[in-house]
Amino acid sequence: MSRLSIWSITTSCSALLLTLGAVGQVHADSMSSLIAQKSSLTDYSARYTPSYPAVPAAKISTRSTIQRAGTSNSYRSNTDNTQPSYSNSSYANKTYSNQNAYVSNNQPNYRYPEVQRQVSSVLPAFLSGNYDNVDSEYLPLLSNAETQSSLAAREVISTARKMALNERTIIQGGCWDYLNAVFKRAGVTRDTIHKGTYGQGPYANSGEIEVGDWLYYINHGYNGVEHSGLFVGWVDEQAKQALILSYAGESRREPARYRVYDLSNVYQIMRPNV
Repeated sequence: MSRLSIWSITTSCSALLLTLGAVGQVHADSMSSLIAQKSSLTDYSARYTPSYPAVPAAKISTRSTIQRAGTSNSYRSNTDNTQPSYSNSSYANKTYSNQNAYVSNNQPNYRYPEVQRQVSSVLPAFLSGNYDNVDSEYLPLLSNAETQSSLAAREVISTARKMALNERTIIQGGCWDYLNAVFKRAGVTRDTIHKGTYGQGPYANSGEIEVGDWLYYINHGYNGVEHSGLFVGWVDEQAKQALILSYAGESRREPARYRVYDLSNVYQIMRPNV
């Protein structure tokens, strides 16, 4: 090969290398430019992307929507009726030839009052059982009657509670026989504080009635017959609605039960005494 040919080949290779180097440099510059451009976009995004507040946590209600189911207790089977209104004057201004004339005025439509839901309280051990003859809503009232009353009243309330809830005592006879047995077992006597008549009164004011009193009253929830029961406490004194220990007796063979009665017409009060 001639010297000229060798020089030509060498020159061509050098030119090719220079060209490739230039292209590589251009490519490298382009890549550097692209990386720098992306970096600047990233910085811009970090600086100018708006920040949104955190989504607040969902609010959870702890209020229960479960409503109390009606009891299967036959003692409260008439609570869906409507309640009539009574006033003392409506009885005081009337005369009755006999009791049957008054009883014939049947009053089947009667509603026992709803009770204000009470703050949960710790009940004493003697009321820790499950009972079908007292609504659990009234247990705090029964507890207060037994623990915060006078000595004679406490003896009567305690004895009556044991007979009704714990022993489920059955007494031959009616309401009078049952309460007479309660007072004898409690070891107390009774003093007459107020005395009227079934048909004409005079009827006692609510302020005259105390825990442990043996009351005679017109039973507006059961055809207006006369009835007697043991006073436990007021559910609504203004409306004269009270918790009473009542005994149906006769042939029913049922223990005494605690329920709400209308005491608009109490005509006799007998108070325990030691």
